Formats: sequence, structure tokens, C-alpha cells
Amino acid sequence: MGNGEERIALLHGEVKEEEESETGLVRRSWIESRKLWRIVGPAIFGRVVIYSLNVITQAFAGHLGDLELASISIANTVVVGFSFGLMLGMASALETLCGQAFGAKKYHMLGVYLQRSCIVLFLCAVLLLPIYFSATPILMLIGQPPELAVQAGQVSMWFIPLHFSFVFLFPLQRFLQCQLKNSIIVIVSAVCLVVHLLVTWLFVSKLQFGLIGTVFTLNFSWWVGIFCLFGYIACGSCPDTWKGFSMEAFGGLWEFIKLSAASGVMLCLENWYYRVLILMTGYLKNAEIAVDAISICMSLNGWELMIPLAFFAGTGVRVANELGAGNGKAARFATIVSVATSAVIGLFFCLLVLVLHDKFALIYSSSSVVIEAVDELSLLLALTVLLNSVQPVLSGVAVGSGWQALVAYVNIGTYYLVGIPAGILMGWVFKLGVLGIWAGMIGGTAVQTLILAVMTIRCDWDEEVRLRRQFLVLIVFPNSRIVVDSKCAGCLICRPKTPAHAWRNWLLPVNHEAKTVAGTCKQAFIKLRIEFPDGDVERSYNDGYDPCNIYYDYC
Repeated sequence: MGNGEERIALLHGEVKEEEESETGLVRRSWIESRKLWRIVGPAIFGRVVIYSLNVITQAFAGHLGDLELASISIANTVVVGFSFGLMLGMASALETLCGQAFGAKKYHMLGVYLQRSCIVLFLCAVLLLPIYFSATPILMLIGQPPELAVQAGQVSMWFIPLHFSFVFLFPLQRFLQCQLKNSIIVIVSAVCLVVHLLVTWLFVSKLQFGLIGTVFTLNFSWWVGIFCLFGYIACGSCPDTWKGFSMEAFGGLWEFIKLSAASGVMLCLENWYYRVLILMTGYLKNAEIAVDAISICMSLNGWELMIPLAFFAGTGVRVANELGAGNGKAARFATIVSVATSAVIGLFFCLLVLVLHDKFALIYSSSSVVIEAVDELSLLLALTVLLNSVQPVLSGVAVGSGWQALVAYVNIGTYYLVGIPAGILMGWVFKLGVLGIWAGMIGGTAVQTLILAVMTIRCDWDEEVRLRRQFLVLIVFPNSRIVVDSKCAGCLICRPKTPAHAWRNWLLPVNHEAKTVAGTCKQAFIKLRIEFPDGDVERSYNDGYDPCNIYYDYC
């Protein structure tokens, strides 16, 4: 009888543990979802507002004439779109660095990173100026009519103030996002939208400033957002993270440039991928209907894509926060919750497209031929929406983890060595037209999503915590150096002139020197001193201790 009671008690205990485990999982998921939506919700609103500013501008330009609409659309899509994608990607380096610094409670570094990002983006903006000055010949080169190319080239020159607004607006938004100060982003976005509507109506409809008026109002609205956000930061609303302008911002620029460039290339390759689809469609026979249909599909996809792109930002911040705080398992859990949430939303919109396959084109056109063409493409649109609900989120994990350079290579391979060649093959060789081009490019996106998923699943999150700490040390203390004092430092500094070999397991890229002759001894170092700009820190450690932790002790 006693044994039976013990077994029953044991079973009850197991059931209770399972119930507690399930309850704990639900509670953790709810808590993580709340943290995620604190970032994603405002990010969706902000991105929709940015998208809407362009739509409003094009709508007013459309009332001026067909040439005016075409010129501002081409200038915005091709010329401004290139710098927008590159600089938006470069600014996402702040999601990695600010997110990890905030998680590690190195609050003062956020302001330094913000200034470094603005310096790097300003240099990039200057280097990109020739694209604006040479817009007319570039547009002619890709097959635009001469009259349209000349008009769009002039519009591109007027967009230079907008081009330089990217230097400040993107870093300011990410600086605030990483601190979870999202309400101010929502408020400023709403203000910009209202201001843009009023100013555009005033300058274009009332004062009749024409095409230059539409460009001026878009420039003005973006700069209003910059002054509002910087005013909020500079007036004391971020006392822990903004300590004023600092000369520290000019230190460690090279490492910052490398990370920013990798981020920029990663996002720019994605941003331009489906623009290539529209360009390729234009070279088909009888392309007018096909271009209209694909443009409608891409416009709808662009609106819906604001949601996954918000998850891209939110996931990057959440993963970076947890890695910076040393919580590898929490970073993994944040990834799972974010991917699952975005996938469910994507599945909903995918089904919505399939249900309304013959209806949604009516928003844009009353032509039965165009509506029928869009209907034929609806299945591919649904697949694109579904894939895009997962792929940007996995890219957000890459940003939070600092894998931008690796993902840039993945994007080159899957988009431009798989997707576009497959699209050309199916579109022209197999004569499937726009259906074949789009299907081939979806194949590239599917391969990319699969590779990113495998990378994320196989990730060692504890190892990522250690590597992210080491990278953060490099950015925080670019002028520090490690000095080893021992009778033999052979197992660590066997070749002082080859840092990659010397720190083969740690990948800690700081300057270092061995004070003794290197040998082949298998003993660990006895004493290690790190020289900081304002003094030394000296410790003794056993073999295998990560010197990066000394930096964290010092901090």
C-alpha cells in the first residue's frame, strides 16, 4: 500500500512539474512578446509613416502631370532608393552596438556610438553624392527615355537635403529604440505626417510651386523629425546615455566603419532585389501590362513588408540586449518568439491575398486587363508575403548578433547568383514571362531563408555572448593593450606579430606585446596586465581565462 501511495505521489509530482513547466513557458512567452511589441509596435507605425510620406508626395506630383509623377517616382525609387537602402543598413550597426551596450549597462557608450554612426554616415553620404550629380546619364544608361531621365536627374539634385537627412534620422531612431524609448518615435512620426500633409497642400495646391514644391516638402518633413528627436535627446530626456558631444566618437572609427559597411551591404542587397524584378520585367515584350501588374503587387508587398521590417528592428534590439547582458538562452528564446509571431502574421496576410486574389487590384486600377494580370500573380505574391514574414526577422537576429558580414555573403550568393539567374532562365529561356522571373527570384529568397534558419538553429548562444563581449571591448577601448608578464608566454603570445594566431581562440583584436622571449612552453601565462588610457589593471589567472572579462571587471 505504501509503495502504491508513493507511486501515485510521484506521478502527481511529475504532472505538477509538467503543468508548472507549461505555465512557465506561457508566462515567458507573454513577457517576451510584451518586450518585443514595445519595439515592434512603434517601429511599424514609424515605417508606415515614412512609406506614407513618399506616397503623399507622389500623389500630389501625380496631379501635376504624368511626366512629373514619373520623374519623382524614378528619382525616389532608383537614386534616393539606393542611398536610402545603404545608409539604413549602415545605421543598423547601432542596433548591434547600442543594443549590446544597453544590455551590458554601459549606458554612456550609447551616446558615443550615436556620434560615431553620424560621422560614418556623413562620410558615406559625401561619397554617394556623385550618384545624384550623375543621375541623368545613369538613368539613360538603364534605358529610361531621355526626357524622363533629364527631369528625374533635376529632381534627384533637389533631393540632396533628403539624402543628408538619412545621416542623422536613422541613427537617432535606433539610439532611442535600443533604450526602449519608442513613444517619442511614434509622436514625432505622427507630427511629421501631419506637417507633411499641411505643408504639401500649402506649397503645391495653394502656392502652386509645382514639382519643386513637392520635393521641398518631403525634404522639410524629414528634417522636422530630426530636430524633434535631437531636441528630445539633448534637452535631458536621456541623461544616462547622452553626455553631450565627445571626442571619443572619433576613436575606433575603423572597426565601426567595417561593421556599418557590412550592415549597409546586407540590407542594400535585400532592398534592391525586388527592384531588379521590376527592371527585368520592363525588358519583356509587351511589358506595359506586366510592369503595371508587378508594380501593383510590389506596392502591396511594400505596405505589408513594413510589419516584418519592424520585426527586423525589434528582433535585432532584443537579441542584442540579451547578448550584451550575457543571457544567451534569453537571446535564443527572443529569437523563437519573434520568428513565430511574425510568421503567424505573415500567414494571415498570405491567406488574405489568396482570398482577395481578384479584388485587391481594384484599389489601383479599373483596367480589366491589369486586374486579370494581377490575379495571375496573386499566388506568387502570397508566397512572397509568407517568406518575407520570416526572412527579415532572421536578418534581425543577424544584426543583433553581429553577423552582418556573413549575411551579406549569403545575400550575394542566394539573391544574385541563384535568384536572378533562375528568374532569367525561367522568364526568357522557358518563356514564362513575369511569372517565371518572379518565381525564380522567390527561389533565391527561399534558399536565403533556409540558410539563415540553419545558421540560427545551429548557433551556440553562449559562445555568441563571449564573442559579442570581445567585440564590445574593441569598440569601447580601442587604444588599450594587453601585456603578458611571465617566464614563458608561448601558449598565448607565441608570435606577437600575428594577432590572429596569438589569440586564435579568443579573436580579441587589441594591440598586445610579449615582454619575454616566446618559447614552446605549454604553461599558461602567470600574470596579465591590461593598459587602459587612464591606468593599468593587473591580475593573475589560470589557463583558459578569457582576458575580455578583465575589461568587464574594469568597467
